[in-house]
Formats: sequence, structure tokens, C-alpha cells
Amino acid sequence: MKAYRDLSREELLLLKEQLEQEFVDVKGKGLKLDMSRGKPSVAQLDMGMDIFDVLNSGSDLTSMDGVDVRNYGVLDGLAEAKHMMADIMGVSAEQVIVYGNASLNVMYDAVSSAMTHGVMGGTPWCKLDKVKFLCPAPGYDRHFAITQHFGIEMITVPMTPQGPDMDMVERLVAGDDSIKGIWCVPKYSNPQGYSYSDETVRRFANLKPAAKDFRIFWDNAYAVHHLYDEEERQDRILEILGECEKAGNPDMVYEFASTSKISFSGAGVAAIASSQKNLECIRRTMAIQTIGHDKINQLRHVRYFKNFDGIREHMRKHAALMRPKFEAVETVLERELSGLEIGTWTKPKGGYFISFDAMEGCAKAIVAKCREAGVVLTGAGATFPYGKDPRDSNIRIAPSFPTPGEMQMATDLFVLCVKLVSVEKLLEGRNEA
Repeated sequence: MKAYRDLSREELLLLKEQLEQEFVDVKGKGLKLDMSRGKPSVAQLDMGMDIFDVLNSGSDLTSMDGVDVRNYGVLDGLAEAKHMMADIMGVSAEQVIVYGNASLNVMYDAVSSAMTHGVMGGTPWCKLDKVKFLCPAPGYDRHFAITQHFGIEMITVPMTPQGPDMDMVERLVAGDDSIKGIWCVPKYSNPQGYSYSDETVRRFANLKPAAKDFRIFWDNAYAVHHLYDEEERQDRILEILGECEKAGNPDMVYEFASTSKISFSGAGVAAIASSQKNLECIRRTMAIQTIGHDKINQLRHVRYFKNFDGIREHMRKHAALMRPKFEAVETVLERELSGLEIGTWTKPKGGYFISFDAMEGCAKAIVAKCREAGVVLTGAGATFPYGKDPRDSNIRIAPSFPTPGEMQMATDLFVLCVKLVSVEKLLEGRNEA
């Protein structure tokens, strides 16, 4: 295919006319498809319905430590639930506190506690003149929403296929004690699907932050979310807590995970892993905040999955549903856009998203065009702090919720909108010239 930039003005005008007619035809189909959020599909949720059969009114509701899970007690989670979440994160059970259903809630609590009471005896962040956070971008919009909610200044750090730009991260944290943290999705990152290289993880562990209360917010959301069964096609990352211990920085990380995209999004189990000193501080706050989280749900999950092999087998079933959707998107993008030089995209081995970069200045218009024709995408700019993509280029594609057939239809419309908006952008440039 000939690159759009190499087309004459007359060729672009003719192409625009053809694409506009195609758009009218597709718009007439009345599509109503949603690719905006990384929601598990109904089929994925149905796959775990028998979790409700493991406990009933006749079940023994006593944990391995003899705790009656119906009653008060066990503030930081059942022992067996700690082991389950530790296996997901690749850490030891002693490093884990188990929470309720959502890791986002745990992250919010960690930032909130730092704001009001400080980190491990440090000055509460709300009493400081300035608090800053590093935000690798494109990144997870809900991370950025938390720091923005608390009035924390966000500094964009470019992402690479190996992880955040570590030269920039090292320079910034070493030279500014108002930088208190960094958001990270280290495996199958949201939205690009990148996994941090061993070098990147080690450089994180060896950071020398000017702020003693600097914390890495390590959101290991996709720890077991591979798209392929073959080990050589699965990403692996170094275990950050162990690397920090070796580097002499044992307290620098809060690691988060949940079963939200393993069992049920609204009724999973979340956890934090960290050093003993960090966990002691967290427990002191928890003792005021709650009597304890849902131990019945924790027990239900443990008895359902039984062990880590059970979790891996369950996730292989998830992958069998997810893989065709990702491949459908990649097939259409490759077939329709390869060689046109109007977009690039990632090809992740796991996670929930594909990241697409359009021509500069086109993302908002593409998303608007898709919405006009019945396909809802995550808002352009959402993957950057403050919702402002400086290049207006990045678009997050979430293939999980639609069926494979719907996904192909949605991607067909998406590439049509990419083509149409790109042609309009190039014609605009020719007119200005």
C-alpha cells in the first residue's frame, strides 16, 4: 500500500470521498459496541459461577488457623488468602495484607494515608508545600485520577517497551525531595501491554530518591493474565520486593494485586505486599479503619482455586476467550493500515489492552468519529496525566468485553475512522501550505 503522505492532493480528495461514503454506510448499521473499559466479558464471568458452590449453609466456615470466618477478627486477611495472593504476586505470604474486592481502593488508601498521616513517621504530605508524583504515560487513567484528586502534581515520564524512561526517573527522584512516588504497571502495562525488563526492575530497586518517604506504587494487575499458553510466549518480570531487599531499599515498594480479572470484578480479593515496616504502619491504620474485610469471600476464593495451579488453569480458560479478540484486532489493523504510515500499535502477549498511536493531532477526532457511528472508545487523552495527551495521538483499545465478531466489526469501523481523520489531517496540512 502507498503511504497516505505520498498521495497527491487530488488522490487524497478522491480517497476522502470514498471513505466518507463508507462511513455513512457503516453509520446506517446502528452499531452499539463498547471498547472503552477493560471489563471482563459475560463469558469470562460465567466461567467462574461455580465458585458459589464451594460454600453453603452446611460448609465448614473455619479457616486453616481455626478462625470462624463469619465473625470479627483477623484484620489483615486469612492465612490461606495471604498465600493465594502471595503466589499471584510471586512473594511470600508474610509480605502480604489481604483487603476487600478492589486493589484501586487499596492504592487510594495508601495515598490518602500518606497525605493525612505521612509515610512511616514522615511528615504528612498535606503539610508540605509541594507533592509530586511520576506518571509513566501512556498509563492507567484511574492511577492519575487518584493523585489528581489529592492535588498532587503529576509529572509525565515517557514509556518505552522496556518500561519507563529510567534515565529520567533516576534523575528526577534523586534531585527533588518533593517527588514522593511513581505509578507503575510492570507487567502487560495499561495500555501498551509492555512488561518491564530485568534492567528496569533492578534500576527501580536501586533508586536513590531524595525523599525518604518515596514509594513505588507497583500495580501488578496483570500478573497471571497471559494470552498464550506457551511459556516462551509469556512475559516474566523480576520480583521487585526481593530486588529492593538486595539493593538495600526494602521499604521502597507498595505492590498491589487483585483477583478482579480472575474471578469477579465486583467481588474479588485484593492485596498489598510490602516490607514488614510498611505493613506494620498499614496495620495500625487498618485497626482504626475497619474490623476486617470479607473473610467469607477470601475463604470462598481459596477453596475454589485450591492452589496456584488452579489459578493458572482458570487463567488459561480466560486466555482462550481473550486471545481471539486480540488477534482479531491485530489482524484488521495489519490488513487495513500496514504501510499507510497513519498509525502504529502494540502487540501485547497479555493484559487487557492494545495501544494505538495515530498521526499527531488525530486521536480526539478518531474517537469522536467512532462514537458517532456507534463504537465507544476510552476518551482520547485519558492515558495521560490531567487527560492531556501532548500529541493528541494515543488511543486505548479494550478488546475484552465484546464478542470476537463484535470486536472485528468495531475494529473495521475504527480503521475506517483512522483513515478518514488521517486524510482530513493531511488535506488540512496541504491547504495550510
